[in-house]
Formats: sequence, C-alpha cells, structure tokens
Amino acid sequence: MIERPGTPRSPYIDVEVAQRLLKAFDFIILGLGALAITFDTAGLASAPDNDALVGFFCLELVLLSMLALRSLGLYEIASLRSGFRSIALSLAVCLVCGALNHLVAKVTGLLDLPVQWFTAWALFTALYFAATRGIAALWAAPLDRAGRFRRRIAIVGGGKAAEEAIATLEASPDLDIDIVGLFDDRFDDRSPQSIGTHKKLGSISELAFFAREHRVDLIIVAIPLSAEARLLQILKRLWELPVDIRISGQASKLKLSPRAYTQLGNLPLLAVFDRPLTGWGSFLKSTMDRGLAVLLIVVLSPILALTALAVRLDSKGPILFKQRRYGFNNELIEVYKFRSMYADRSDANAIRLVSKGDPRVTPVGRFIRKTSIDELPQLFNVLTGQLSLVGPRPHATQAKAQDALYEQVVDGYFARHRVKPGITGWAQINGWRGETDTKEKIEQRVLHDLDYIDQWSLGFDLYILAKTPLALLKTQNAY
Repeated sequence: MIERPGTPRSPYIDVEVAQRLLKAFDFIILGLGALAITFDTAGLASAPDNDALVGFFCLELVLLSMLALRSLGLYEIASLRSGFRSIALSLAVCLVCGALNHLVAKVTGLLDLPVQWFTAWALFTALYFAATRGIAALWAAPLDRAGRFRRRIAIVGGGKAAEEAIATLEASPDLDIDIVGLFDDRFDDRSPQSIGTHKKLGSISELAFFAREHRVDLIIVAIPLSAEARLLQILKRLWELPVDIRISGQASKLKLSPRAYTQLGNLPLLAVFDRPLTGWGSFLKSTMDRGLAVLLIVVLSPILALTALAVRLDSKGPILFKQRRYGFNNELIEVYKFRSMYADRSDANAIRLVSKGDPRVTPVGRFIRKTSIDELPQLFNVLTGQLSLVGPRPHATQAKAQDALYEQVVDGYFARHRVKPGITGWAQINGWRGETDTKEKIEQRVLHDLDYIDQWSLGFDLYILAKTPLALLKTQNAY
C-alpha cells in the first residue's frame, strides 16, 4: 500500500520565469533611470544631436551591468533570497560599471559627464536595489524554505541501477532537488524497500496515483535499456502524466553520443516524454488567458447580462449551473455554465448525454447550447486558473460513449489532461463539438486534443481563438 508522506501539492516555481521577469524589470527601470540622469546632469536636453550618443551610452551601461549581475550569479534564487547581501553586491556591480562608463566617456570626450552624474547614478541604483532585491528576498526566502524551487523527483526501479542514479544525484553539487521515493513492481531482493534514506512508496501503478495527489516534477526510470519489454510497459503506464520522464543514462550499457543526453547534475538522462507546458511558455499562456478573459468579460458583458435575464425568466431555478469535470492532471474542478435545463431535470454528472430534442432542455437553453453562449461563464474559471481559453474541453466525470466511460473507450484518454482544459480547442474548430455518444466521436476529440498538445504554441492558441466564432456557426452537433 502506498505511503502518503506529507507534502506538497503546491506547484514548483520555475526559476527561469522569475529570472526573466526580474531581468526585464531591471532593463526597463535601469535604462530609463540612466537616460533621465544623463540628460538631467549633463544638460543635454536642448542638444538633440546627442540623443543617439546618450541612448547608446545608457544602453551599454545597462547591458554591461546586467551581464555582470548574471555572471556573478546575482539573478539566482540563492542570491535573491539573501536580502542584504543581494542588495550590496548588486549595488557594487552597478557602481563599478557606472564608474567605468563615466571614465570612458570622460577620456574619449564623447560625453562631458560631470561628477554629479555618478552621484545621481549611485543614489538611484541604491534606492532601486534596496526596493527590488528587498522585495525579492521577502518573496523568495519563505518559498525556498518550503521547497518551491526544488524539483521533486520520483525514481522508478530498484537495485543497483537505482542506487547508482541516486548516488550520482546526491554527489552533484548545487542541485536543488528532492527525491520523493522509489516505485517498482518488484518486491523481492532485486528491489529493496529502501536505498539509503529513500523508501519504496509503492508500485508503478501507484506512482500514477501519487503524481496526481502530490507534486512530482520529474520521473527517472532507472532500469537497463536492455530490459526493453519492461521499459516499454513502464513508459506506457506513465506517459499520460503531466511530468517530465527520463531514463537514467547510467543504466544503459550503450555508449551514445553525449548530445543524446541531458544532464541533471552529474547524471546523464535520456529524454522520453516532456511535460507539454513548462516555464516561460506556461507563464505566457497563463498571462494571455487571464488578460483576454478580462477583456472578453468586459466586451461580452451585455450578452452575459441578457442571457442571465433570459434564463431567469424562462424557467425556475438558478441562473448558473455548476458541474464537476476533469481538469489538469485529472484534478476535479467545478465548471460554470448558464443553466440550459429545467432545474429539476439537471444532470450534474452528465450520466445521460444531451441529445437532439432532449425534453430536459429549456427553450432558452436550446438556443444558448447551439450557440455555445452557455459556456461564457467559464471565462471566470479562466480567471481563477482552472481553465485556459484554449485546450482540451473538460468532460464530466461520468460522461459516456456507447454506455462506457470515456477512459474505457479510448486508450490513453487521460493524456489529454496533461494541460489545462479550455473553453475552446483544436477539436471544436474541426467540427468535433457537441454530443460524444459514439466511439468515433470521442476518439476524434481525443486525437485532436493530443495533436493540440504536441503542436502547442501561443500562435496556435490565437489561431484557434480566431477560428472559434466561425466554428460556432456550424451548430449541427450542438444540442
């Protein structure tokens, strides 16, 4: 039986995103500050011929400062969480870069910068770093203590291969990881109950459950590549999870090109499956989702208000209908819709799919379902982060095709939950919206959903959003 060590459902925070945002902020604010200081102290406001030279000087100063900050590791979490040390070192770097630029400008005669320029630069950067790095420390320190910047790794396998992989990871310097435990189907001498301090938590089937209940960022399969049948069986059982999956290179006797491997510390890994959305891409998609959701709510507010009034006048009951559906990583979420059925005939679990001429549907409900207006309240699900604007449509937990649950009809069904579900998607604009009562319909939906996941890009999302209004005009499958 699987152990359930307490932790963390709170998500991993990708350091790359935090670093990029801080670098962008540094570039903008330090650049604007340098321009303002240079024009003010050098008295160049009335000399437009010097604009290009001043711009180049300030750009070079900011880029040199940021390059030095990066080279000294001052954008790393270990530095940002330190507070005073981060402020002092960042300030020292910018003062040195400012002094060098001031000296070069003086010696070359390109710009006549007074001493007041350096004084103003020192004061400005001192205030800037005290504010930004102080705030960064207040943000990063508690999250770092909670392990939010550490990748949580599950090891699949046991015996010598797993032991070597764990030993290599633990011997790697400056590696922010937590090994959550071991998972293996073998329960004999070949696979001990623990390796060092790391315990076996269950079988490989239980790993799939564990990864949905706890945070797992990476799965390392530590078994020899020569065990091909076992390896394929393991990967087939894990590929539906929204987790990076790698094979330990130490477990292979094949000597592949170094370019075939990625490195985690000193451990070589062979990439098998990647989580579809990570880091900067995930951040950009989430930002676009929320920004466009706010805009759409404002633009469509008259339609939302009129629909709410029509639902209220059409039949007794609440305006909104809440339904539990599968979300990201198979988590259950509550999705909002305008109520389209008579309140006493509603089917919260979608045990019986809505069909053409369904007597449970109200007159207003029939119209808003055909036009998909009933889905508009899901924009608020986007604001809460439960849904995306674009992604696989979320299905009700008991939805069936041909009297069988979807996951029983389609092999690999849960792989569509490796990304957040969406209000619209690749399947919907290709005609696979509405009723999914047959095996072909649900298979086509899942096929298009997996194709979307493989092809994802922001441009692809925008293309699907642009095509959605045209797809809504084809209402033959919407009941």
